[in-house]
Amino acid sequence: MSIFRIAHLSDPHLPPPAGAFGWRDLASKRLLSRIAWRRKHKEHQPDVLAALVADIKTYAPDHIAVTGDLTNFASTVEVEAARHWLNGLGASDRITLSPGNHDALVGATGPERFAAWSDWLGDGDEVAFPRLRIRDGVAIINLCSAIPTAPHLATGRLGQAQLTRLEALLADPAHRDLFRVVLIHHPPTPGAVSRRKSLDDREGLGAILARQGVDLVLHGHAHEGLVATTPGPDGAAIPVLGVPSASALGRGKHPAARWHAIEITRDGADAVSVRVIARGLDPQTGDVAELGRYVLA
Repeated sequence: MSIFRIAHLSDPHLPPPAGAFGWRDLASKRLLSRIAWRRKHKEHQPDVLAALVADIKTYAPDHIAVTGDLTNFASTVEVEAARHWLNGLGASDRITLSPGNHDALVGATGPERFAAWSDWLGDGDEVAFPRLRIRDGVAIINLCSAIPTAPHLATGRLGQAQLTRLEALLADPAHRDLFRVVLIHHPPTPGAVSRRKSLDDREGLGAILARQGVDLVLHGHAHEGLVATTPGPDGAAIPVLGVPSASALGRGKHPAARWHAIEITRDGADAVSVRVIARGLDPQTGDVAELGRYVLA
């Protein structure tokens, strides 16, 4: 019997350091995000995030999955600050980051824009997504839905090239016997977020998952604790889990900060069980505590 434990957190929205917003940004989408941050920054607290990170380190997972939105304006100084935060989170080969829409607010559209975070995106020197990591019988497949969008939009898109590579990866017999976990920022299921925040090519991704199958999908973006499914091969249901923001006080419209411990237990070639333990900020005490647990069918 072997147990592989993943800690999933998302949307930390690290506080912008000095110089994150300049006069040149007055003519870009960053201005709208700056206005929104002035309204929302009290909800995202560094000490809340620090408490969650300390709790994760106490749990000592085998791997940490971060599903995006480390930054707010995608500025150069924010990207570097996020790199410093990732360094403090743990060894880069035990952390996988799927970038979010705030991490690609403006600028280049290609995957090279995330070069500063390359060590946390996947193994090998490949630039294009999906990126792959294989750990103790678990394949971590990292997708990137983060793209620059027009003002007032927070949609995501994988693009046909990434979808084509994903299908080839999932069809590879070398990965068929692994427990396959997909990381993506935008929810791949309908209704999780509004249309202006949705994944543009959700149906294309869904078709690939229905043909090739995976075992679990983890996402962020919605700032909610979500449990859903998407169709897999032969009528099977693929679990899709989302977590709230890892820095949220929970005093707005979204719940307080939370992370999920995902324990994948393999007993022989076919017997696999997955237990999810939700841990987060207890609004009554202000401490990080267990909020509930369940087993995925």
